[in-house]
Amino acid sequence: MSETNDPNSASNSGAPLDTAARPKLNKLFRMQWEPAQDAHVLLYPEGMVKLNQSAAEILKRCDGAHDVAAIVGDLERSFNATGIAPEVEAFIAHAFARGWLEHSA
Repeated sequence: MSETNDPNSASNSGAPLDTAARPKLNKLFRMQWEPAQDAHVLLYPEGMVKLNQSAAEILKRCDGAHDVAAIVGDLERSFNATGIAPEVEAFIAHAFARGWLEHSA
């Protein structure tokens, strides 16, 4: 079974995102490249979520060692972009709301 909602939409859960949070992938999920999908996917016991390139790049950096501000900074440097913080923060908030991410201990 796969997700029926758009996993790449950046909806906010209503609560403001703590930019000092150090997000990491929930242990129930595994992210991997799936050649058949030609995309990164999140695998979990009930199914799979196909990620767009932006979502995958954000989740790759959610390793529990870096806070949200550092993730945004790394993305801006890596892709020579500026002003992407609102979109990155919205996606991370969405990923927390979906249970894909959890807070690093």
